[in-house]
Amino acid sequence: VQLVESGGGSVQSGGSLRLSCAVSGYTSSTYCMGWFRQALGRERERVALIERDGSTRYAEAVQGRFTISQDSAKTTLFLQMNSLKPEDTAMYFCAAGRIAWWYRGTCDGLEYNYWGQGTQVTVSS
Repeated sequence: VQLVESGGGSVQSGGSLRLSCAVSGYTSSTYCMGWFRQALGRERERVALIERDGSTRYAEAVQGRFTISQDSAKTTLFLQMNSLKPEDTAMYFCAAGRIAWWYRGTCDGLEYNYWGQGTQVTVSS
């Protein structure tokens, strides 16, 4: 599985960015996809996930401001980020987790095995 992020950059507080992640080498029905971020000196955190039924999950800090989506071919994962705040500054990663045949849990509980190289988002006040 290959994941390549793009779309990061520097914006002022209140601005918007749209991140993209080109995905290849996988069967979409057997993977969960999501966006994660890691700020300098902090642990990586989950930002948004798409469940197998198409529903979405968001971290409380981004709820109502960020939207995760996929194109119809499921070859590109997006993260629309609006009303950005300085605390959103981080390296953003897209990730894929393979769903074992026996797994009955949610994408939130899955281990994510494949990661992109990341794209930096910097929000200035």
